[in-house]
Amino acid sequence: MSKALGMAMGWLWLIGLVACAPATSPDHTPDVGVAAPWRHWQPQSSAEQPENSGTKKTQPAVAGPKAVVLALHGFNDYSNAFQDFAAYARERGVAVHAYDQRGFGANPDRGLWPGVERLTADLRDATRQLRGIYGDTPLYLLGESMGGAVSIVAASGEQPLDVDGLILSAPAVWGGPHMNAFYRLTLWFASTLAPGWTLTGRGLDIRPSDNIEMLRAFGADPLVIKATRTDAIAGLVRLMDQALASAPRLGQDVLLLIGEKDEIVPPGALDDFRDRLEAARATAIHYPDGYHMLLRDLQRAKVFADIFAWIERIPSNEKDERT
Repeated sequence: MSKALGMAMGWLWLIGLVACAPATSPDHTPDVGVAAPWRHWQPQSSAEQPENSGTKKTQPAVAGPKAVVLALHGFNDYSNAFQDFAAYARERGVAVHAYDQRGFGANPDRGLWPGVERLTADLRDATRQLRGIYGDTPLYLLGESMGGAVSIVAASGEQPLDVDGLILSAPAVWGGPHMNAFYRLTLWFASTLAPGWTLTGRGLDIRPSDNIEMLRAFGADPLVIKATRTDAIAGLVRLMDQALASAPRLGQDVLLLIGEKDEIVPPGALDDFRDRLEAARATAIHYPDGYHMLLRDLQRAKVFADIFAWIERIPSNEKDERT
């Protein structure tokens, strides 16, 4: 494996070091007033709108998209993850919004775990703001990996999110009985004795995608976190446990995207999550050649087509990748 590819994969192996985090592991809560870096892509009919508005406080009022997608990135990633999906959506009249979650991307608290409550509160605030801009236009939440787990917890709370459906791409739900006891013990010691210790995972043979060019760019991106604190991993684990337990309480329609070659969140854990959902409201699509980063894999156009087919509630033309 090349050095560049190893760096690109470094953060991804950390999801494999999951365990029950100790109750004493702290969350780092940033100032409430910090505004998240925010990107948005408008449909071609609204091309005069800028693609990157900077922060959520400067969102312009726009009209016209057939639907709106609010996208949440994965662990150690940031909002740039949705460039390809947004380009696809713009051509089809759909607006896409994405922000850097606290602790990630260009936020000043980058590298510190903000806590599940803060992450979900930010998401609720974002959906309220988009409803204020777009009114009754259909609004969908797209969560990738950790972003999927945040979406699940927020949507299953006492005050459900005002969205028309959840699109979960390889959500981080590797919790409960799927965790190895050795991983649990290892993380307990690490996060208790050395919460600020950082891990990179360089050299581990984990393949998150078949898109090698993208992985190299991912590894070279300065906004992608390469060395992760053990207490941040512990925070991620708490989030994954919570997301898995929250599945039966989801009241929205759910599209679950599963890559059969996912080496980060095992397909078995995702199937367990699917089984916990209300069957009548859940649609699961398996991709035999799909990896963890389904939205950036080489076959991503097929994934995009399935997402739009689900949004429009019409049969997909890309049935060859379904099981």
